[in-house]
Amino acid sequence: MGLFDDAVPGGNISKPILIALGALLVSRMFANKDAQVPEGAGAPMPDAGAAPADGGLLGGLGGLLDKLKNAGQGEAADSWVRPGPNQSIEPGQLGSAIGQQTIGDLARQAGVSEQELLQQLSKILPGMVDKLTPDGRLPNQQQVAALFARQV
Repeated sequence: MGLFDDAVPGGNISKPILIALGALLVSRMFANKDAQVPEGAGAPMPDAGAAPADGGLLGGLGGLLDKLKNAGQGEAADSWVRPGPNQSIEPGQLGSAIGQQTIGDLARQAGVSEQELLQQLSKILPGMVDKLTPDGRLPNQQQVAALFARQV
């Protein structure tokens, strides 16, 4: 069982979704170099306009949480970080917060449709963020990268 499996309803994160999470939370460079792109997913995304290698597409976990807060989803995002129950997020709310370009990039990289990606991420992110923040504090990028490196 993978480290993050107990963070996910149903208990298993597919490799394409793990790749997308790595790209979102760790870095585009991590996902392109260390994970294999599924067949049919096309070439790896270009690095033009990429966030720094240690920051993920949106600046890592902190950047993702900021995007969610700026999109009016701060209460849900905060519930994932602090101890206690995690609030859910709808796929459309998540997509609006992350942005169409990023969702499209992640879906292409993972080899899934945008709808499938949002469905999966909306189920996985609350538990994933909760697992990454057991003490209610955000880990640094090196800690997040190390956790993801063990999974792929």
